[in-house]
Amino acid sequence: MAYTADFQQFKFPGMAASFAGKRVLITGSGKDGGIGQALALAAAANGASAVGVHFHNSYRDGFDLVDAIRRHGASAFALQADVTNTRDLWASRSYVIEQMGNKGPDIIICNSGLTEKGYRFGRALPEIEGEGRAERRARVRREFIENLAESSLVMNTKIEGFVAMTHLWAGEALYHKHPLQLLYISSMQALEPGSSVPGYVVANWAVLKLPEILKVNLGKSSDMVSAASLMLPFIRTGMTEEYADNIKVFGRWQPRMLEPFEAARSVAQLLGRSSPELNLGNFKLGVGGTVDALELAWSRINITVSEESLSW
Repeated sequence: MAYTADFQQFKFPGMAASFAGKRVLITGSGKDGGIGQALALAAAANGASAVGVHFHNSYRDGFDLVDAIRRHGASAFALQADVTNTRDLWASRSYVIEQMGNKGPDIIICNSGLTEKGYRFGRALPEIEGEGRAERRARVRREFIENLAESSLVMNTKIEGFVAMTHLWAGEALYHKHPLQLLYISSMQALEPGSSVPGYVVANWAVLKLPEILKVNLGKSSDMVSAASLMLPFIRTGMTEEYADNIKVFGRWQPRMLEPFEAARSVAQLLGRSSPELNLGNFKLGVGGTVDALELAWSRINITVSEESLSW
């Protein structure tokens, strides 16, 4: 059975208002031990009326998560869809509404995302002793194609997926005059780029502009849909486990990696604030303190543009 989380860790006393009675859909929430799974468990354990567990490939983990939530007396359903496939998403619309009691979601957390194995962006591959020129050209060509294909998939999943989910469900919210709150999961690396993961950094930077883009396009109806982006620190998941003890990777930002339930608790704390207070915000979760006594605090990141005159 591909479910290893402790449901009790996701019960957050005093934070029930964040999810209580709400219909919540979390994309990319099927993978066991992932951030999305943690957010789905947080919603279920704190009174959500329905939790949509979305996945694309992680169907076994996703179904096991739904079963686990139901065993604890909460309502959940599985949703398989490719967020980069618009036809797939559109086909899921009526199913989600049906599963949520013929109503649309109150909260959508866009969390779908991939990471990269990493490569020397903009740098030539090291030479191999004894390798002929023709063989080197073949090796470089293969690496070039594979690296950029990986970056493209990472960017498409995050950017296209988030845009598509927003377009679909904001339209539903406006049509039915039902308020909707959107949260976009980004990363601290959007502001402090890490090396070797260009697609990941670009995708997470793009996510920070989505709330503003949505407001501009909604115009007078913008009060019906609120949106905010969250920059999360390093969290121990299947994608980051190999770096958990490597301070060169995450040590400049935090004493240790967060556990998924710790990150979910912080997100629940943020959701306890009113929608207007969070709307259009880019919120960064900072991690301080020590390994044994972490100090978590949200800050609002203001991204400003300045103009400078040129002498020429």
